[in-house]
Amino acid sequence: MPYLIRIESGDAAIKGELNDTPTAKAIWEKLPIKGKVNTWGEEIYFQIPVEEKLASDAREDVELGEIGYWPVGQAFCIFFGPTPVSVGDKPRAASPVNPVGRLLENPAPLRKVRSGAAILIEAGK
Repeated sequence: MPYLIRIESGDAAIKGELNDTPTAKAIWEKLPIKGKVNTWGEEIYFQIPVEEKLASDAREDVELGEIGYWPVGQAFCIFFGPTPVSVGDKPRAASPVNPVGRLLENPAPLRKVRSGAAILIEAGK
């Protein structure tokens, strides 16, 4: 069963869903989570109070709109375009991330979010 979430930073608010993996469930149980945005190309990431190990399905190549958890930095990652290590237009993580969900709406509003901005993940409706 997917878990609906809402991600908000400044004027940007977007809906997403977490999948049914142990890492996604650990994130769900900590909601709401507030953080401070870091950007890396067209990726937003920020540290969250979740400690999970690298999952068996962890990978560097991710899809547009995919949400991941980066165990190295205990970070929630939102991929919406190329990153500095991308080949072509697809996003690529710095190192393997656990896939934990996806955005349910066009990620374009996230392009306006800047490093240092406040961000909130909460249960969606």
